[in-house]
Amino acid sequence: MYKMAPLALLLSAGLLLAGCNSDSNDDTQSSTPKNVIFFLGDGMGITTLTATRIYAVGEEGNLTIDTLPETAFIKTYSHDAQVTDSAPSMAAYMTGVKSNNGVISMDSDATQLADCSQSAGKPVTTLLELAKAKGMGTGVVTSTRVTHATPAATYAHICNRDLETDIAAQLVPGGSGFNSALGDGVDVILGGGSKQFLPKANSGSRSDGRNLITELQAKGYTYASNLNELIAADNSKPLLGLFNGSHLSYDLDRLNGKAPTEPALADMTSKAIDMLSQKEKGFFLMVEGGRIDHALHDTNAKRSLQDTVAFDNAIKVAIDKMRVIDPDLKNTLIVVTADHDHTLVLNGYAQRTGKTTSSQAGVLGVVKNYGGSNIGQPSLDADGAPYSIIGFGNGSNRVDGPRTAIDDAMTSADDYRQEVVFNIGGPGSETHGGTDVFLGAIGHDADSFHGVIENTAVFNKLKTAAGL
Repeated sequence: MYKMAPLALLLSAGLLLAGCNSDSNDDTQSSTPKNVIFFLGDGMGITTLTATRIYAVGEEGNLTIDTLPETAFIKTYSHDAQVTDSAPSMAAYMTGVKSNNGVISMDSDATQLADCSQSAGKPVTTLLELAKAKGMGTGVVTSTRVTHATPAATYAHICNRDLETDIAAQLVPGGSGFNSALGDGVDVILGGGSKQFLPKANSGSRSDGRNLITELQAKGYTYASNLNELIAADNSKPLLGLFNGSHLSYDLDRLNGKAPTEPALADMTSKAIDMLSQKEKGFFLMVEGGRIDHALHDTNAKRSLQDTVAFDNAIKVAIDKMRVIDPDLKNTLIVVTADHDHTLVLNGYAQRTGKTTSSQAGVLGVVKNYGGSNIGQPSLDADGAPYSIIGFGNGSNRVDGPRTAIDDAMTSADDYRQEVVFNIGGPGSETHGGTDVFLGAIGHDADSFHGVIENTAVFNKLKTAAGL
């Protein structure tokens, strides 16, 4: 028999011991609870991000999004369409499956029908459901109705995104229509859409007579209907917060005092983290800046950019709070992305504007010459009229024939709808775009995000980072 030399034997033993210690450390690391916060800016394309940066901090400034160290570009097409809607694009992130437009977290056999009993397809498991099954905390925060397509894709399965009263029923533990994969229910649900939870007799939308708010309260949920109630809510109990009958107000209107009792997206994000961070097995939280998309559909750039600022503020709050809980973010992954873009463009060779202020339109103004004898003067189109820095590919405000003069005061007004190339309908008719979107990440496993990747690949990276 071959006899190992004493030195070699000791070295071998040392290597074995080192290997054992390494395995032990890996096991300890892998067993440490993980936290994943997934931020989704609905419709937040790269041009919207750029315009928001200039709007908020000027060309040389940085949003919180700009400081995320790991980045990628995400393909957004759905199973059946080059240009996706929010339902399949969010479902791709949450399930790893490409589904058809209009369908919430079901496989590609499901199609959007008025009667889902006539639709094929099967539910596909979401990250939130996987987290719930593992005993992690779960939360959904949005500035839209909590039953809208993006938040719904985390916890519901249905062939038609418009069936929001049915989606709401999937949240009520033990109730008719409950999604049993949610166990004892989603721990934190914050946003708008109380009408989807209330019967028509109580100014709601439900024709079945159910009051889902009282049903959830009977299951131990605290209910908050305004900012003060949100702040006061017991962090040890599950929480339902519905702060508007429909979507929450645009952040611009909230700041102007038109919705004084509604929380900002940052307020809801902060409360959700306070609650979920108490969970011993970690948590999964989804935060949506949903009204970015709605203002873009309306070609109302000012409201869209301000809602993107509100979204960025929520990201900053999350990073700051998690650095207190997990200083080096060794066990926390924060990902920020969008589900699709829009047709917003930045026009002309505009002089730098700096950020928008009460006396300076900034990127919301008209294009002005950056040099020559006419420096600082409006650039003119072929008809001799000024044109705005921000425009849209389609929407409602198309000018037929020679354009009339516009100025900074007009284009930076709260209610101004930017001009469009193609008139495709009334206000709100502007479409999504099909361009890739930005993704930024920080923390645990953030370096797995790089290059150009499918939206379905994001699911697997999130799943791995969370240890699901």
